[in-house]
Amino acid sequence: MLCAPAGAQTLGPDIGSAIAPNTASNTPAVSAFECKAPSEFVRLDQPLRHTARRLAANESLTIVAIGSSSTRGAGASSPAASYPSRLAVELTKRFPRADITVLNRGVNGEEIEQMLTRFPTDVVDAHPDLVLWQVGTNAVLRDHQLQPDAALLREGIKQIKEAGADVVLIDMQFAPRVLAKSETPDMEDQIARVAKERSVDLFNRFGVMREWHDVEHMPFEAFVAPDGLHMNDWSYACVAKLLAAAITEAATRPVASAAVRSVH
Repeated sequence: MLCAPAGAQTLGPDIGSAIAPNTASNTPAVSAFECKAPSEFVRLDQPLRHTARRLAANESLTIVAIGSSSTRGAGASSPAASYPSRLAVELTKRFPRADITVLNRGVNGEEIEQMLTRFPTDVVDAHPDLVLWQVGTNAVLRDHQLQPDAALLREGIKQIKEAGADVVLIDMQFAPRVLAKSETPDMEDQIARVAKERSVDLFNRFGVMREWHDVEHMPFEAFVAPDGLHMNDWSYACVAKLLAAAITEAATRPVASAAVRSVH
């Protein structure tokens, strides 16, 4: 198992810049809550065929996590607490005989357009079997028009598929600064619509975190960093655990039964 971070990034003044390590991630308030989410938020609709073949053949598995600061790990106490690092640990627990590499290709402050410029080197050249693509937050925070992002998202999905990898989109975080933006519901709808249209999976991070707050009654301080935007150690670890379980299920389910369920 290996989680390899991208090269060191220069932190600028943009929205996605990293913040000081969160020291509240292990507070008693967090320890009182269980890491869980309803299955409809974490089940991946599409089977992960490329991932499944690699695991079934006991071949090495390469996962690229691309995105902005919440992929890079802003708000975490260390790089080891980012979601890609925690995901590598969780997947290795589930597939102890597999050689699993998770590459962290998050860059603070980026939007879809900037990520696409990195696809040739940071995604395609890594020869991934699975790409986790976190999108949406920075465009909303900057009040940018959303429609162009839909076309760029489609192009990115096309490139990932042409590279022979499975695709899982990861939507925005449910956090105060995101919720304050009027464009947030439209961006969430747009990401879900493109995922369905292009028959790729969506990990509903927004829905998972909303469940923590609205149903489990967790205060934002328990799973959001002090800046009101980024996640903290607890939420990064929990998302990684839920995502690992979703990947495991989607990569091991009988494809025929998945096809039958999708018809009804």
